[in-house]
Amino acid sequence: MTESSKRTDKVSLLIRASPEKIYDACLDPDAIASWRPPSGMSCEIFEFDPREGGRYRMVFRYNDAQHAASGKTSAKEDEFTGKFKLLVPNQKIVEEVVFKSDDPAFSGNMIITTTLLQAPGGTQVNIDAEQVPPGISPEDHYAGMMSSLKNLAMYTEQEPDITV
Repeated sequence: MTESSKRTDKVSLLIRASPEKIYDACLDPDAIASWRPPSGMSCEIFEFDPREGGRYRMVFRYNDAQHAASGKTSAKEDEFTGKFKLLVPNQKIVEEVVFKSDDPAFSGNMIITTTLLQAPGGTQVNIDAEQVPPGISPEDHYAGMMSSLKNLAMYTEQEPDITV
């Protein structure tokens, strides 16, 4: 393991929704296709098995052909597979993600831990990405993860949640 692959990136956001609603949105493929791709990207899901040990395969595509960043799989796409390593209902999701890429800078297994903590006014959502491939800059990764969290907030806050 290179020194770069030991990097951990973190983001956090208070979302005005219950842990149950957010957890459900993290395991529903239709919901994921809506909120998980960062701004400027769309998602197509090819496989999705939302159980501990279950796997998924999806691709994020840049919506604009003139986007500034290059994708990890091709100029316009980030294709990846994942596995649900741990599911603690309404509390924690641990995923292992692998990008499909010919570039060794994007190789390796990234571990993403999403923690949901009940907080005044909603749920504190913390995402820790460990073993981040060195080809992903810390600034781009933070911006992408924060964009996804904000999308999750918009998705889960659409309808009132009386259990908050």
